[in-house]
Amino acid sequence: MNRTRLLFLLALFVAGQAMGETRYVSDTLEITMRSGKGTSYGITRMLRSGTPVEVLDEDKKTGYTQVRTRSGKEGWVLSRFLMKTPAARDRLAGAEKKLAEMELENRKLETTLASLKDEKVKLSKNLGSLDNESRKVSQELAEIKRTASSALAIDTENKELKTRVVSLERELQTVQQENEGLKDRTARDWFMVGAAVVLLGIIVGLIIPRIRWRKKSSWDTF
Repeated sequence: MNRTRLLFLLALFVAGQAMGETRYVSDTLEITMRSGKGTSYGITRMLRSGTPVEVLDEDKKTGYTQVRTRSGKEGWVLSRFLMKTPAARDRLAGAEKKLAEMELENRKLETTLASLKDEKVKLSKNLGSLDNESRKVSQELAEIKRTASSALAIDTENKELKTRVVSLERELQTVQQENEGLKDRTARDWFMVGAAVVLLGIIVGLIIPRIRWRKKSSWDTF
């Protein structure tokens, strides 16, 4: 897998092109930079493989190209030793660096993914707990509704019972009042009866002696 990715990165680097005025010394270890266009000119500097140089002029007849190094040194080098892309070893180093960065990023992503998976497991457990809690709350709510319905029914029944009690209390007061009236009437009736008996006794007491006296007088006449 790593080799495939490395080859892919190398292909990307090979496909890329530098600026038109920039060339690179080929993979040859070192090339000579001369003061003129030919081997008869003196060597002014040795350029290592991968050294970037700025192209100033190119003579296709002689096969030489005038270049300038980053330090400002100018001279002529053989055109065939210049490439439009960095040296393979530089590309490889860049690819390896890029690969290392990608592998580091990959490890970070894997760590993040593992953390997300753990978080997902925790969230799933929490979701299960919340679901259980929701069912419990729903059951409690249903029980509360049933209790409330029973309470309303009991309250209605209590109100009806209170109304009946009030009615019965009123009836009881009426009966008590009638009973008191009946007692008073009975007492009056007994009083009248007693008075009549006494009066009758008085009358009888007055009549009987007269009856006896008349009988006695009638006896005396004989």
